[in-house]
Amino acid sequence: MPIISSVGRRAPRVRLLVAGIYAVLVLGSVTMVYPLLIMVAGSTKSGVDVSDFSAIPRFLYSDTVLYRKHIEGLFNESLDAMNMAYDSDVASFEVLEPPANPNEHLVAAWREFLDRGGLAEHASALGYTGTIVSRTVPRELRLFKHRLIARFDGDVDALNRELGTEFVTWNSLFVRPEDYTIRRNRPPEDRYAMAFGEFKGERGHGTRYVFSIEGFYKRLFLKPQYTRAIEEYNRLHGTAHASYREVHLPPRYPESAPGKVREDWEVFVRNTLNLLWVHVDPAAADVYRTFLRAKYGTIAQLNERYGTQHGAFEEIPLTTEAPTGGVQLSDWESLIAGWHEAEGGVLHRIAPEHLVVASPDIRFREWLTSRYGTLADLNRDLGTAYASMADILPPQREFHWFEFLRDRKALRLEFCTRNYRTVLDYMVFHGRGIFNTVVYCSLAIVLALIVNPLAAYAMSRFRMPTTYKILLFLLLTMAFPPMVTQIPVFLMLRQFGLLNTFAALLLPGMANGYSVFLLKGFFDSLGQELYESAQIDGASEWVMFWNITMALSKPILAVIALNTFTMAYSNFMFALLLCQDERMWTLMVWLYQLQRRSGLGVVYASLIIAGIPTLLVFVFCQNIIMRGIVVPVEK
Repeated sequence: MPIISSVGRRAPRVRLLVAGIYAVLVLGSVTMVYPLLIMVAGSTKSGVDVSDFSAIPRFLYSDTVLYRKHIEGLFNESLDAMNMAYDSDVASFEVLEPPANPNEHLVAAWREFLDRGGLAEHASALGYTGTIVSRTVPRELRLFKHRLIARFDGDVDALNRELGTEFVTWNSLFVRPEDYTIRRNRPPEDRYAMAFGEFKGERGHGTRYVFSIEGFYKRLFLKPQYTRAIEEYNRLHGTAHASYREVHLPPRYPESAPGKVREDWEVFVRNTLNLLWVHVDPAAADVYRTFLRAKYGTIAQLNERYGTQHGAFEEIPLTTEAPTGGVQLSDWESLIAGWHEAEGGVLHRIAPEHLVVASPDIRFREWLTSRYGTLADLNRDLGTAYASMADILPPQREFHWFEFLRDRKALRLEFCTRNYRTVLDYMVFHGRGIFNTVVYCSLAIVLALIVNPLAAYAMSRFRMPTTYKILLFLLLTMAFPPMVTQIPVFLMLRQFGLLNTFAALLLPGMANGYSVFLLKGFFDSLGQELYESAQIDGASEWVMFWNITMALSKPILAVIALNTFTMAYSNFMFALLLCQDERMWTLMVWLYQLQRRSGLGVVYASLIIAGIPTLLVFVFCQNIIMRGIVVPVEK
């Protein structure tokens, strides 16, 4: 029967009361749901949208926001790498805008150039392999890891033996950042790098970005020296460029350019640019041989160092491209930068006129020239309006835009699930966290449902004179927080030799004073006539305990089980203190380790995943608890 009748509900005051109750309930639900939505949205974040606190992630309905997240991931969260590749000056990924009026014909020409193998493998970097800001596991790194897991049947030791690595677990696997623009970096040649190179070669062009040497020249060489304002550059160089986009890196020494321009070119090529992109004109062969004669003296000494069998210095061929490594590479670099003899101080180096920049930008221009012939034909066929071939840069920004438009659905799915996959991969492949947690929580619930009911049943059935003193003692245990007893419990368990065992986790919380107090009160409410009838029928004490007391106490037992699971599952500090061996760590300890080295999005995702088991257990226990509340009231 309702509290308020249908007639009474028609009164204005009653209607206002009901409306107020509903308003309070709605407000309460909003205050609970909205923070949850913020956390769920936060679990999809990366560096570009970490400061956005929208309840619904904006990249789900905004292509611009999704594009920013994609470009951030494609360039492995390196803003400099993006600005060099795009020849741009964007201050942050958060303000990046899609390209205006992209030229589909030029993009098609760039795609054809890439498909025909116009560039070496080291000319591009694979995206989605590093996250220096959001600190998660991006798509390509995750796929590469799963390939290695399948190849070595999940045995990380087999991986280390065959590929020469030293990974402790699969979750510690990483890929070296690819940046072959500056002088000190060289493509690795170890077996692990070869495996990654094989994987990289199978990925599409849309997952890569090509190194722009001209962009590197302007972004990290010219602009730090002359500020980002073109006026300062023009004043010092005697030029009249409208912007840095008009500044180019010639493939050869610009003899007719102003002195400062020539000086910048020579310093950049000799000392800064990676030798992968520096070639030497064959006309410098005599300079090369003179340098080797001055450094080694005799051909025998050179052959010993090089492992060759040349009969004379004149037989040594000039290596027009940088050697792969060893002493030859060191000598080649010394000849490019300049080498002084120990005696006499004679400087040996390649003349600037014999140095050639063979960058991907220049290779693309050369390919366009061979494909279209004249600049006029190129402009006509591609619908462009370039004033000179030097103005043509690889249309990577437009190319990535068209690739993005094609993959928007997959990208949204990736960003929605990436952080969750990172957490799940970590939990599955890192130690025995899941197994330890399942065993610990299961045993904790079983022991709590045996020890606590037995103690409460004894005090309820056999009215001992000291019952209330015992209850008072049990209630006093609730006055002290668990942190107070951690050190004494640790010392006691260490004395017994139980550290790093399940017994150390289970014994201290096996009996709970609050649970015993709660159960005794419930057992006292059961009718004594039930026990008297059972005794008349010859039931033993165990039968009465199990078939009467426990059978009628399912609601309160569900409460005890829920509380026990919550305490065991969320046990972090106590589990870490008693089980310092990684093999005995529970899930909470592993998640804490993950959160320490992860970004905010991964932290949110780990909290949501960690809360799911508690929610499932609560839903399971809810019906049992509600039956214990509703059924007695209805009766």
